[in-house]
Parts: sequence; structure tokens; C-alpha cells
Amino acid sequence: MTLRVLLNSTLDNHLIELYDEKKEQTMKLIFLGPPGAGKGTLAVRAVDILKVQQISTGSIFRAAIAAKSPLGVKVKEIIDAGKLVDDETTIALVKERLSQDDVKNGYILDGFPRTIPQAEALATFSAVEKVINFDIPDSGVLERLGGREVCRKCGYNFHKIFTKTTKEGICDHCGGEVYTRDDDKPEAVQKRLEVYRAQTAPLIDYYRQKGLLLDIDARPKIEEIVVNFKKALGIN
Repeated sequence: MTLRVLLNSTLDNHLIELYDEKKEQTMKLIFLGPPGAGKGTLAVRAVDILKVQQISTGSIFRAAIAAKSPLGVKVKEIIDAGKLVDDETTIALVKERLSQDDVKNGYILDGFPRTIPQAEALATFSAVEKVINFDIPDSGVLERLGGREVCRKCGYNFHKIFTKTTKEGICDHCGGEVYTRDDDKPEAVQKRLEVYRAQTAPLIDYYRQKGLLLDIDARPKIEEIVVNFKKALGIN
């Protein structure tokens, strides 16, 4: 074999390896942070940037119920009874969702896991690559949620001060009705913060110890947060 042929063969093999490596690259993320930290707002931008699916437990529950799958029927019975969906059922639904083809290249999990047992269960069927922690004080959350509005149709978030709708009460994206949720009232927000600090905040240390946590200041405007998010992930 001539030197030229050998070099070409070596180069071809290297290019194939680079292609395979690029092809197999994924972006499996978890968004952590208190209610009102801006996880949902950034997730909308991140989906477009990363070309991955945003997945929340709420969307999983709704899809399963609509599909009338065995787990969906079970979830509907639990919700109709006014109860919280148990960990076992929630984990089973998340596992089922993450097995689908549209998340092979990655995902953004928002609202799951909420506890360390859920995080440990997630690790048995999916390898999370980074956990984005939205860092914001409680005072910032109370200020934000006090003016938050949500579209009933598409779920897009607006704010009476920071990101107003063009036309009052109407979603800029789908034309749906925009409203203020009951759980965005001050007393409800404070209760949600207490629950978050008790149940979900321990996940910050859990993932930090595993070297997966990336802290992002959630106080600036969304444009600055997007820039910092891309920098944290090494995206140009």
C-alpha cells in the first residue's frame, strides 16, 4: 500500500469517526428553579436554539389522557379524584415519553424531577447531560409572578411589565385568551416557594455533586439570559 493511499485511508477513517461523533451528540437537559424563575420562557427559546423537545409532566399527562393509554386512563382517574399523581406513575410516563423517537437527539425536562428519588429513577433510563439552575431570590419571584399572564390556548407566558401583549388580553402567538392564574396570587406564590425549597431545592446540591449543574442568573431580561445560557453550554 502506498503512503498516499494509507494517508487517504487514515483521513477517511478520521472523518467517519468525526461524523459519527457529531451524529451521536445530544443535549439532554433539566431546568431547575423556583416558580417564576423563567424556566418556561427560556425553554421556548432553547427549543428553537437546540432543536430538541421541551417536556413537562403536565404535557405528558395531557398527552397520555388524550391517547387513552393504560397509564393515561390511570392518570385521569387520579386527577378526577382530586389527588396528586404518584411517583411511580409519573416516572413510568416520563420513561415512556423519553423512549420516543423525537427525543433521541435530546430534550429539556421542565418540572421533572422534583425530588431526589425521582432523579435517581430518571438516571436508570436516561443520562442527563446538564442541569440548568435558574438562580433568583424569592423577592424576584414575587415581583415576577405578580404580573405574570398565561395564554389559555398555547401556554405562552407574558408579563404586565416585562413582556406585555400587543393587545391586552390576547396572545401575540396564537390569539388565545391571556389570563392571570390563581396560583400566581401573592399568598399562593409564597406557598409554592415553600414547597419548592423543601422538596425540589435539594436537587441543586444533588446535581452539583455529580458535576452536572450550571447556575444561571435568572434576574436579567430574557435576551441576556439567552446569551448566558448559550455561553454556559458552549454554543456560539
